[in-house]
Amino acid sequence: QVQLVESGGGLVQPGGSLRLSCAASGIIFSIHTMAWYRQAPGKQRELVATVTSGGSTNYADSVKGRFTISRDNAKNMMYLQMNGLKPEDTAVYYCNAPVGSVVIASWGQGTQVTVSS
Repeated sequence: QVQLVESGGGLVQPGGSLRLSCAASGIIFSIHTMAWYRQAPGKQRELVATVTSGGSTNYADSVKGRFTISRDNAKNMMYLQMNGLKPEDTAVYYCNAPVGSVVIASWGQGTQVTVSS
């Protein structure tokens, strides 16, 4: 059974930084493209960043230049370094493995990121 567990969220002031982690089990992690998503209150879940099995990355325009996605295949871990946080980054952040327009795992609890002064 695929399990993805997010951690590392919290309350941070505008301009601050956080590092999110995603621990994966039950999948051959190294072969999958992985991604971070977020869902703000009253909004649909959106794709934030992806990292392929080979390490190629892609970002939503709203986070480009501020967020960095990475992965450690040896540890079955994925990360999201978030710098220059803005109030509009406030959301619950989730990780998953997209395959086309679907994802391979049930959505986990996510980790709450709140950017506020």
